[in-house]
Amino acid sequence: MNVGRGIVLSFLSVMAGCSPPGTPAATAPAATAAQTPEDAKPAEGEKAARPKLYDPSADGFEQIDEALAKAKREDKRVLLQFGAEWCGWCHLLHRLFESDAQIAKKLETDYVVVLVDVDGGHNKKVNEKYGNPMQHGLPVLVVLDADGAHVATQDTAELEEGDHHDPEKVMAFLEKWSPKGA
Repeated sequence: MNVGRGIVLSFLSVMAGCSPPGTPAATAPAATAAQTPEDAKPAEGEKAARPKLYDPSADGFEQIDEALAKAKREDKRVLLQFGAEWCGWCHLLHRLFESDAQIAKKLETDYVVVLVDVDGGHNKKVNEKYGNPMQHGLPVLVVLDADGAHVATQDTAELEEGDHHDPEKVMAFLEKWSPKGA
């Protein structure tokens, strides 16, 4: 293996935990069914691979403009989830958004969610516009008001508990930045 390829592979292995290099390994989740690209294939007995969340062809600015128009009409905030398809923590957070009834309801009533693909530098200008939230690793959440003003950035490592995102911490974050208040 050449040196360049070895460096890339080392970088990808560090990033599989979806945190920036230098982040303690203790913050990475234990092995679960949806964490790395290798895990994207169905496990024995599973019918299908995890769903694709991030569109690598989507223009983040266009996605956000559409979400802001909807948020303004419906008196909501926009929740940007910066992530990538290979990011296991991104899939875990999205799964929590869908499976926890209280969180799903809060998102439905108070937010327009946008999944911003940032794999390989995609949507780099979107990241820059909102103050480089990716410095916290992936996934990272950014809340905008209906006019597009930046309201909050959340390092999702702070919402974790062991090998998952803590529903109570996630709900507290959503309530704190809800346009309707907690």
